[in-house]
Amino acid sequence: MSPIDDIMRLGQVIPVIVIDDVAKAVPLAERLVADGMVALEVTLRTPAALDAVRAMAEVPGATVGAGTVLNARQLDAALEAGANFIVSPGLTEPLVRAAQDRGAPILPGVATAADIMRGLDLGLDRFKFFPAVASGGIPALKALSAPFGAARFCPTGGITAATAADWLGLPSVVCVGGSWMV
Repeated sequence: MSPIDDIMRLGQVIPVIVIDDVAKAVPLAERLVADGMVALEVTLRTPAALDAVRAMAEVPGATVGAGTVLNARQLDAALEAGANFIVSPGLTEPLVRAAQDRGAPILPGVATAADIMRGLDLGLDRFKFFPAVASGGIPALKALSAPFGAARFCPTGGITAATAADWLGLPSVVCVGGSWMV
């Protein structure tokens, strides 16, 4: 198994966290870990995000990743802040190569067969299916999974508490990401 696969298997749900106030980071991480959600994705969408990664990385039992990573500069800042893994909304060769060069587990976003093929060419077989619902939902992921039998996915984008179990029922899905619990 790959390091990103190990992280994906830490739990069936990875909370996707947008945080504006770093003072809320540790209490939130402690609560999520206590509830059994130990892999946490902090999106780099706010000025407080890197400080939140830094603070949450100190919470016992938490495996903190940085999400919405778009380039090598953000990748380096996230790793410097203590991120254990990287999540990106898309798959670009420069970002994947930078993560590989730094030994950082990465979960890049894919929505098409071409995206998956690019990832496979780069040695990846674990992907974030994003935006899951807008990209065709469960029927689309079933169709994409058929020709890529070794690929495994973490769908995010429109997943809810009510639909998570349906996604998790797909053989190609290891975990789901969502913000409903946050």
